[in-house]
Amino acid sequence: MIRFLTAGESHGQKLLGILEGIPANLVFDEEYINNELKRRQQGFGRSERMKMESDEIVLLSGVNKGLTTGNPISIELSNRGYVKELDEIKRPRPGHGDLAGVLKYNQSDVRNILERASARETAMRVAIGSICKLFLKNFDINIYSHVIEIGGIESNYTIYDGATIDELRKADDSSVRVIQQNIEKKIVDKIKETIELGDTIGGTFEIVATNMPVGLGSHISWDNRLDGKIAQSIMSIPGIKGIEIGKGFECGKLYGSEVHDEIFHDGKKYTRKTNSAGGIEAGISNGENIVVRATMKPIPTLKKPLNSIDIDTKETSLARVERSDVCAVPSASIVGESMLAFTLAKEFLYKFGGDSIEEVKKNYESYMKYIFSR
Repeated sequence: MIRFLTAGESHGQKLLGILEGIPANLVFDEEYINNELKRRQQGFGRSERMKMESDEIVLLSGVNKGLTTGNPISIELSNRGYVKELDEIKRPRPGHGDLAGVLKYNQSDVRNILERASARETAMRVAIGSICKLFLKNFDINIYSHVIEIGGIESNYTIYDGATIDELRKADDSSVRVIQQNIEKKIVDKIKETIELGDTIGGTFEIVATNMPVGLGSHISWDNRLDGKIAQSIMSIPGIKGIEIGKGFECGKLYGSEVHDEIFHDGKKYTRKTNSAGGIEAGISNGENIVVRATMKPIPTLKKPLNSIDIDTKETSLARVERSDVCAVPSASIVGESMLAFTLAKEFLYKFGGDSIEEVKKNYESYMKYIFSR
């Protein structure tokens, strides 16, 4: 089983990450990981910090001669925005963890909360998730994402409306990661308008994991259900306020006959013509693509700040203004890919086991032969 831990603050010297449980002999592609980090930094509406940061990992342990050793993999990322002496903050921002964190941890400086609560930490999650992607690629499992709505401007071209995996692969060609080209300009204009207002906007993205095997997760215990684990991992991303698997909330508006995916057999394997369930039934992957959608709220830091309270004087005051994005939905979709990759890699190893990539492949191939024989 794999697990990870991150450490570091937004304006601290470095971010640190430890990933434990990746099998030995996995090809460790640093160029791929660094490219994934670049993907996270892109997207129209990001702050000036993204022009300053150029994330590249420094590998500290767990890899020898380009292959994982089975030992914990430790990596670091430098913060070019490192500030040795930071000013104290007394005015918490509505919508951020500032006030709740100050009260919970008995702090007199909001800085001690916001530095860790910052989404800067997600850069390390992307690095770690990229290693999990490399693992999953050995089994032809790939993860893609695209933005389907920003600021109320919604794409009607999703995986359920005819969008293809080939088109999802090209989402990075768009400055806001939408694949419906005729709405890209509308979204960019909306972000420009929001910048002029000194405000922020959120949106929704869709993630698809392809070539999933049957059998990840379990119906037996509540905490082993795959959809529950995916929901927790995606909801842990800063700013995410809603998640759905497959058609999700739309299912509540339809008849059962319009929702459930009929089962067929093509002479070799069980098949479905639809995938409203998003690849998961009763907490178990059913062999179809896993489809996840998540909604990100507008970022709490506004150039025209909202009312708040000075935590010392208790007087009404405008919230603190920090350097921030206007829209980070495209970036959040990349973080979503990585968190889904981690969850699927963890469940994959729980199902198939193995201390080396060769052993895992042997176990996987044996299971797939069994599945196709049913």
